[in-house]
Amino acid sequence: MATGRLPAVNGLNLSSIGVMQEEKKGYVITNDYSETSVPNVYAIGDVCGKVELTPMAIAAGRRLADRLFGGAEHAGAKVSYDNVPTVVFSHPPIGTIGLTERQALEKYGPQNIKVYRSKFPNLYYGPWMVEAEDKPKTAMKLICAGKEELVVGLHVIGMGADEMLQGFGIAMKMGATKADFDACVAIHPTAAEEFVTMFPWGLSSAVSGAAVSPLNGAASPEPTLLYPVEGGGEEKDS
Repeated sequence: MATGRLPAVNGLNLSSIGVMQEEKKGYVITNDYSETSVPNVYAIGDVCGKVELTPMAIAAGRRLADRLFGGAEHAGAKVSYDNVPTVVFSHPPIGTIGLTERQALEKYGPQNIKVYRSKFPNLYYGPWMVEAEDKPKTAMKLICAGKEELVVGLHVIGMGADEMLQGFGIAMKMGATKADFDACVAIHPTAAEEFVTMFPWGLSSAVSGAAVSPLNGAASPEPTLLYPVEGGGEEKDS
């Protein structure tokens, strides 16, 4: 059972100096630069309620330190909360990066989305003397948007999902497209090769996404939409 958690900030008496918090859960409200509502008071990590992961807090702290103490070169440094690879260490593990299919449909519209799926038994279970349908399965999903088929969501459940996700996280931060995935030579035999051989293979527009820098909190790349989206395509507040 996952009951959730709340930030342990009550003992800090933040309201006494005017630091704003969310009313419901008490998360500290910050802007893109980890600044609170009070000058020279900063907050990073789980107390902000954005992406509650230890490496995310480390990244935010590093970018904040760069900006405060790194000189003019890092004056605009900030962390990006987009396309953060996340793993649930269950059995089997689950890995996810970017938008879910529902989120992508809401953001870009169904006419601008293409979803690729695959489901198969991991080769590890090949020698098992059981029927193929009874062997543990790995399931994968690629969610692509726009005419260049920018990869905006990648999801996998199955053996090795945790280990394969980091590299795909880099690819998505760099703006990889389905064509970029297809252009990568598969490592055989692995489960990860399914992401770069996913059917239909080699039929996407020959557009590479590696033109947008992922450094210093740069915004994630956005697809070029084929059709207009009602409401201008802006994300809805949750």
